[in-house]
Amino acid sequence: MTKKFRDFTLNEYLEVLSRREPVPGGGSVAALSAALGCGLICMVTQYSLGKGKPQEIEEQLQDLLALALKYQARFLELVDLDSEAYLAVVRARKASAEEQEKANKIASDIPKEVCDLCAKAVELIPFLMKEGNKNLIHDVAIASEMLGAGLRSALVLANQ
Repeated sequence: MTKKFRDFTLNEYLEVLSRREPVPGGGSVAALSAALGCGLICMVTQYSLGKGKPQEIEEQLQDLLALALKYQARFLELVDLDSEAYLAVVRARKASAEEQEKANKIASDIPKEVCDLCAKAVELIPFLMKEGNKNLIHDVAIASEMLGAGLRSALVLANQ
């Protein structure tokens, strides 16, 4: 892969996802779903800052935003890492059993990380539901759904 999937436009990503090619696939989509959830968390947090809340709440919102941005960046890395790992699994099919096992282990570690990060990102939701901009509460709920979709999708792959 020369161009990273995270650098594709939405149209480019969907077009290549729709092809009869091994990547991107479900693991990449799981990570992207979670990244979208974090994006919504970031948006709502941005709209929640500077609204006259106590300094302690503002600081917690800033911390929440930093974490959501960190998770989002890692999810985007995992979009590509999953695809790279799966291509290594495909190449290893013609290799020794040891090399196949190694490639499969690396490939299964990525969805496990997606699951772990989704669980961490979901922990940001309750505070945002309570202290975030009430006009965007539905966006917080959708962020939760996207993180849940990322987690459930990655679980399918992590348990292979």
